[in-house]
Amino acid sequence: MSDELDNIVDIWTDGGCKPNPGPGGWGVLLSYRGREREMKGGDPETTNNRMELTAAAEALETLTRPCRVRLHTDSEYLKNGITRWHTGWVRRKWRNAAGDPVANMDLWQRILEAAKPHEIEWLWVKGHSGDEHNDRVDRLATEGREEL
Repeated sequence: MSDELDNIVDIWTDGGCKPNPGPGGWGVLLSYRGREREMKGGDPETTNNRMELTAAAEALETLTRPCRVRLHTDSEYLKNGITRWHTGWVRRKWRNAAGDPVANMDLWQRILEAAKPHEIEWLWVKGHSGDEHNDRVDRLATEGREEL
């Protein structure tokens, strides 16, 4: 493995609710230089999207120094929001294209703040498609919800 790859933190995130809205959970897997850390949590009354965003925020807030990160998510909402939509929201003072307040603005702002010191590559992975790490964080999110 090259030195360049040695210095990348891989993060997998997932979140969900059952039913939606309802009790929800989030899961995170961080991997760096062969070491792994799992995290999970839940909320008794939330949405799928809030749990997806919470997982990313929790993961990034865990990093203690600037890092190169590959963040893997099965949430197109998270990936598109952070890579495409947020610049327009900020420009429009946290209003969406229709002029309404952006949903989950508190979590988007939390992610953007946590992301500032890092160089992040946001990667989308198809959910429930046999990706070992994505399946693992899906299980962690379910545990986070069930442990409420």
